[in-house]
Amino acid sequence: MSAEGMVLIGQEGLRAIRDAGWRASAVGGLTLGADPVAYAIAAASFGAGPALDAFSVRKEAKQHGTQRLIEGNFVAGAMVVVVEDVITSGSSALRAIDAVTGGGGSVAGILAVVDREQGGRARLEQAGFPVRFLTTATRLGLRS
Repeated sequence: MSAEGMVLIGQEGLRAIRDAGWRASAVGGLTLGADPVAYAIAAASFGAGPALDAFSVRKEAKQHGTQRLIEGNFVAGAMVVVVEDVITSGSSALRAIDAVTGGGGSVAGILAVVDREQGGRARLEQAGFPVRFLTTATRLGLRS
């Protein structure tokens, strides 16, 4: 969450979404890991049109206040990109996808900063979702 990291992730994430051809109006995912990624991409998109708004998917709906599962700039009918800090098993992305589709939205694709190469990407692709990532655990020297 450094200032430099946010700028770089925002720029590279936005580039990956545009390169994939995903036409979305918002980016978001399961809190807390997806939040800084979504916010950085949304900020990078401002002035680089079309702008992407951000949203967060709660792990469970609050029992008070709005009682919503999705907070932020999400509306039924929206096409979104689900974002992740890392993909490991794919479970977090699938939970976010369930919330988005349950709220009347559609998912253009899934973008992760890091694919840990532990089967999550394949699981998401087998479920029918295109996946992009900025780097892998191998490229970062975290796997041999």
